[in-house]
Formats: sequence, structure tokens, C-alpha cells
Amino acid sequence: MDSIIFDLDGTLWDAIDTVLVAWNKRINQLDQVKNEVTREDFRGAMGLQIQDIGRKLFPYLDEETQAQVLNECCNLERDYLEEFGGKLYENVEDVLKILSQKYKLYIVSNCQDGYIEAFYTYHGLGKYFLDYENPGRTGLSKGENIKLIIERNHLTNPVYVGDTAGDLEASKYAEIPFVYAEYGFGEANEYNYVIEAFDELLDLF
Repeated sequence: MDSIIFDLDGTLWDAIDTVLVAWNKRINQLDQVKNEVTREDFRGAMGLQIQDIGRKLFPYLDEETQAQVLNECCNLERDYLEEFGGKLYENVEDVLKILSQKYKLYIVSNCQDGYIEAFYTYHGLGKYFLDYENPGRTGLSKGENIKLIIERNHLTNPVYVGDTAGDLEASKYAEIPFVYAEYGFGEANEYNYVIEAFDELLDLF
């Protein structure tokens, strides 16, 4: 193994509480949205691409209005994440510091452009990662973005660490092993490895 590619939400951090504050602040200013979103709403949407999040959270809106609402919410979300951050899972930085001395580290997340950058800005963890990708920049699926990272960085034996069935499918698409972060938001019924806490990566690798 020469590298580890990480999912972000549910794998490295839980930013739902900060995102909720930002989204509901903007939602309360938008007449077309009926209700505030809840933490459970977001848990059920984690790992989805932004268009699918719009369909899940605002099914009563047409696609154009969904896109407008999402854009408004995501713009404020980035500002909030840069200012307030999210909740890192236990020992994340300590583990990344150790792993980065042996492996090349990357992030591929189903998020909008600027989200990973906000994670880097608030928590100061960008120094451990060599590259990152998301559909907000490329318009590609998670599996395609994983392949893009592999090709762009000439990786020969990577693994992907994530917490959802979507992460499993993306790993299969990219034809690389999947490490299931069981402590995260989602569920996966297949995996090559499983961890119940982030620091268990040190026992695996």
C-alpha cells in the first residue's frame, strides 16, 4: 500500500451542527422553503452528491429552485465552517501525522467546491494531504474522482476510507480496497477492513 484516500464527513469530522446553523439561518430567509432541516435530515443525506441532497431535503421544490436554495445555503455554510469548523473525530490529527510519514494521504468527498478548503482552513490539517477532489470542482461521481486522484498522483496501491454504502460503491468503481469507518454516519455491508475508531487505522497500517 502506498496511499490512503479519505472521505471527509463521517470519516474525519462531523460538521453537521455547524452546517445546520448556517443552513437554517438562510432557510428562514427563503419563503419557498417550508421547514428548517434537522440533524437527522442531514445524517440521511450524508455521502450524497449535492443534487441528490436537494431532492432528499426539498422534494416539493422543482430542480431549479432546489439548486438556488442549495447554492444559498452552501455559500453561507462555507463561511461558517471556516469560522467555526466541525468536530474532528478523536485523535484524527495525531493519526494523520503518523500516517503521513509513511503513506501519501488524500481526500475525495461528495461536497461542493470550498468545503474541503474550509476543513483545511479551520483545523489546519491541509499539511497532511497532498491532493483532494470533489464533484463541486469536477462534476464527477465519487468513484470517478477517486480514479482521478489515483491517475493524477500516479498511485499504485491505494485504499479508500469511508463510512457509507456510497463510499463502498465508489471504491468498487475505482477498483481499490475499502476501509469501512463504522463509527460514521452510514452503513456498508461489504468491506475489506473495518475500524470502530479512527486511531484503529494505525493497527491496520
